[in-house]
Amino acid sequence: MIGVTENLALIKDLLASAAKAAGREPGTVKLLGVSKKQPLSKILAAADAGLVDFGENFVQEGVDKIDQTRDRNLTWHFIGHLQNNKTRVVAEYFDWVHTIDNLKTARRLSEQRPGALAPLNICLQVNVDNEAAKSGIDFDHLQELATAVCELPNLTLRGLMCLPMQRDRLDEQRKPFVRLRQMAESLRSFGIETDTLSMGMSGDYQAAILEGATIVRIGTALFGERK
Repeated sequence: MIGVTENLALIKDLLASAAKAAGREPGTVKLLGVSKKQPLSKILAAADAGLVDFGENFVQEGVDKIDQTRDRNLTWHFIGHLQNNKTRVVAEYFDWVHTIDNLKTARRLSEQRPGALAPLNICLQVNVDNEAAKSGIDFDHLQELATAVCELPNLTLRGLMCLPMQRDRLDEQRKPFVRLRQMAESLRSFGIETDTLSMGMSGDYQAAILEGATIVRIGTALFGERK
């Protein structure tokens, strides 16, 4: 599709520049293309241009796309709210889940992950702004959940994820990302090692990269407006 290839090149350059400005190697920041509500043609165009990681918010839509791209060796991330009645399908199809905030869901994913597949990569979603209407675990219960998830045999705890409220100024945008980074550092003090901070989108990726983001989630800026 016209536009996706050019957008991808531009976004990669922007992420690389932001990483360099933060004193980091560009390769330490992965672009996750948020492909929800986007046609398969745009996903294939991005894949042809070298994008490997794609994120879906809706289970059946994601499964359909995974089935249609099996010959592409892509990595699929589930980044939406996960209902317990959908865990089996997610466990069977996806490579990552970014939105775990309770042990029940994590246990179901571990139990339902097929033995022939590698362990499912997990990020714990943290409610960094303590928003009542938003999913995510709070800091006081994070270490307990992280410890329990590490003990589940078919999951690998990779790190933390957040969806902070919108902020306009760079210094304000950095604050929730500082909190998430500090939470990961706190887990390390308990012997829980992680390598992933899934944080930052089109409007705040620079702040996220300054604070250590390893995965940045970009959708509309890459693929165009959603249907």
